[in-house]
Amino acid sequence: MTFDDGKGARVGVLDGDAIRDIGAPDMLGLIAGGAAALEAVRGKLATAPVVTGARLLAPIPRTPKNIFCVGKNYHEHAKEFAGSGFDGGAKEVVPSYPVVFSKPHTAIIANGEPILSAMDPTGGLDYEGELAVVIGQGGRGISKADALAHVFGYTIVNDVTARHMQKRHSQWILGKGLDSFAPMGPAIMTADEAPDPTKLTLTTWLNGERRQHAPLSDLIFDIPTLIEAISAHITLEPGDMIATGTPAGVGIGFNPPKFMQPGDVVRIEVPGIGVLENPVV
Repeated sequence: MTFDDGKGARVGVLDGDAIRDIGAPDMLGLIAGGAAALEAVRGKLATAPVVTGARLLAPIPRTPKNIFCVGKNYHEHAKEFAGSGFDGGAKEVVPSYPVVFSKPHTAIIANGEPILSAMDPTGGLDYEGELAVVIGQGGRGISKADALAHVFGYTIVNDVTARHMQKRHSQWILGKGLDSFAPMGPAIMTADEAPDPTKLTLTTWLNGERRQHAPLSDLIFDIPTLIEAISAHITLEPGDMIATGTPAGVGIGFNPPKFMQPGDVVRIEVPGIGVLENPVV
């Protein structure tokens, strides 16, 4: 995780309930260091000092490129989105190829920071809990067979969306890339902790009501497929992030839609990574 205890942002490791300062100045440098850097961290962990009074930042406060995001990547969500009237004229309910868009780094906020409802003047603020893949070793033309070897780890992203803007502009960046619309965290679980990411599950609550719950095995396009599809044409770099899509249960899936309002709290959990929780203001 990335934290700031008043002495500047640094990388820490969660050890039980404690954050240990492992002496790494930034997450991107640690990721770029590869297996040797991770092994050095493990060697330091037993004697690394415990940090008190730390404020968590997003694990990667500024990604190397925009966050790659994948739309309509769970079967049931693809159906609820197609039936919602917000799909901007798309012809396929279940896409034949990954639907990829992006969020700028200016949308990134940390666990506990507020989602700014005023950024969406149209009143269609929605949540989308997602598992995000953090690229370790970069490259272009990565095959599905080799893809998981290029993963540093996994974190949580809330793909916050202004639904009316998403529909109005058809291209989704203006509905999804607004400031504060990419809550991220609380930490990165390294890939060795999840050798089979399809066994992970994701759950989202709004004000304590469970809205989303699905295993990653329900993805239409799995993580190796996404890495292969994106890297076929765009070089991936250490620290690049791919948000893999959201399951059914978003606000537009209800009739009438249940959009987020100021005062709401959205909570997303992936066991092993932790809980990403943000208030709406």
